[in-house]
Amino acid sequence: MQRTSFWLVLVIFLSSCGSQQTVLRPGDLQHPTTIILVRHAEKADDGTSDPALTPLGQSRAQRLAAMLAPMEVDAVYSTPYKRTRLTGVPTAELKHLTVQEYSPNDKAFLSKLTSDYAGKTILVVGHSNTIPTLVNALTGKAYEQLGESEYDKLFIVEVVDGIGRVMVLSY
Repeated sequence: MQRTSFWLVLVIFLSSCGSQQTVLRPGDLQHPTTIILVRHAEKADDGTSDPALTPLGQSRAQRLAAMLAPMEVDAVYSTPYKRTRLTGVPTAELKHLTVQEYSPNDKAFLSKLTSDYAGKTILVVGHSNTIPTLVNALTGKAYEQLGESEYDKLFIVEVVDGIGRVMVLSY
């Protein structure tokens, strides 16, 4: 699917979801910044503070890469843990990128993403408590922390003129 037609459909869908009327300008369809945010896939219960992924988690990470295959992904970010890095690796490898590390406590992270990758698409892998916080900061919404066994949420945030709109999917 061509990037423009996919984003046109996505922008029209997101525009119809809100209660406010949205006026689209020609530049809006050409330069949205898309941030795809996911919690890491299923982690092993190995008694350590930095577990890897279970076989189910590895399969979910592969499924994420397959879902994102038709899209242009310009960067992949992960917190400095095995489970987050391993969730992002299949997408990064598919797109010939390296997984870049970020700190979930870095207050400037989202500003850096939206300025450094303006008009591009970024995958961000985090945790049950950090992903909703990032989505909330981008959109002004109030998503709650994900449940401990909730690994299937995918948040797609389109940022246009500093305003983020979100679509939540399961994968």
